[in-house]
Amino acid sequence: MAADGETCDLLREIARRPDQIGDLRIIELAKTIRDWDALLKIGEQHYVLSLLSKRLAQIGVAVPPEARDRLQAAYEHNYVQCMANAAELIALLSAFDREEIAAIPFKGVVLAASTYGDLAARPAGDLDILIRREDRARAAAILRARGYELHTAVQHNGDPAAPNTFEYELARPSDGRLTELRWRFDLAHPQFKSALEMDWALPHRQTTVLAGARVPNLDPESTLLTLCLHGSKHRWSRLIWICDVAQLLASSPGLNWDFVLREARRTGQWRSLALGVLLAHRVAAADIPSFVLQRFDSIGKVRQLAQYIDDHLFDAPGWTPPGLLPYTVQLLGFRDRIGFLLSPSVLQPNERDYAMLKLPRSLRGLYYLVRPFRILFDRSPR
Repeated sequence: MAADGETCDLLREIARRPDQIGDLRIIELAKTIRDWDALLKIGEQHYVLSLLSKRLAQIGVAVPPEARDRLQAAYEHNYVQCMANAAELIALLSAFDREEIAAIPFKGVVLAASTYGDLAARPAGDLDILIRREDRARAAAILRARGYELHTAVQHNGDPAAPNTFEYELARPSDGRLTELRWRFDLAHPQFKSALEMDWALPHRQTTVLAGARVPNLDPESTLLTLCLHGSKHRWSRLIWICDVAQLLASSPGLNWDFVLREARRTGQWRSLALGVLLAHRVAAADIPSFVLQRFDSIGKVRQLAQYIDDHLFDAPGWTPPGLLPYTVQLLGFRDRIGFLLSPSVLQPNERDYAMLKLPRSLRGLYYLVRPFRILFDRSPR
């Protein structure tokens, strides 16, 4: 659903850190909204309905009665869901602790509590918990004992049947609760350095207060990296993911940027971090140190991606500009790009390669050399 200019401007302002000037602008922008129903639908699509409701109520913006009631109902419903998620998460972490299973929740209610200061400011969603791969069966058994059912197809060794999948998705029919047990953060493919596991996360673990209980959480620097990794993986198709980055930066004035930049380089996340930070600055006016902003803005391809996503955030969310290289590959460093081009899944010739160049059967082995060049110049499906 396409949004008009007034709706886009209001949602962008909502995404920014509250201040007096922003509040005045929100009041003026709200007066220009012609279709509140469309605004609420776009807000729901981008998962910012609760944030919109909170900001408008705090400022005291005059909202048509029907829209006001819908916003209040959405906020209250989300609050109930978030509190239920918080209670379930605390119970799961307690059960994991009894079984000596290391677990770190991320995103969701933990992010809301640690960066927004309000559980209901973000949509409830599902529960995401990072564990070790070797603990996946025991952790899943704990969830089964709480009424969950495994929705992920698995092989005989317990690994997901789908390639490049590093999580179990479990659902509880009784209340619709969803929980994902993940043992690896990833951008796309397992050979990339950007995959991060529990051994990476544990040294960066801290605690945060969630519904009166202390629960494990990643420190702000590591949270920033994972938020940018997640948003980039999903092409920043929801405004809430940009809000998350902007809110984290606003709530962490002492962020160790030197560590963030070093770690992004070391783990191959330089461009996904750059894209997330540039979008937070462009869309949500996040305050970024000048030396960081200049370094990221100097990456021409990332700057172009940020501009394109910014321009099409509401009319074509998730779209990326056409180009020779796939979007995901554009976010990889040089070494990981080489790894992508040399990976078996990419080098294996298919019918498109055979159609591009006719070779006798005795020379069919040369198609392994033809394929990388065909991929670079053919943006059709692989």
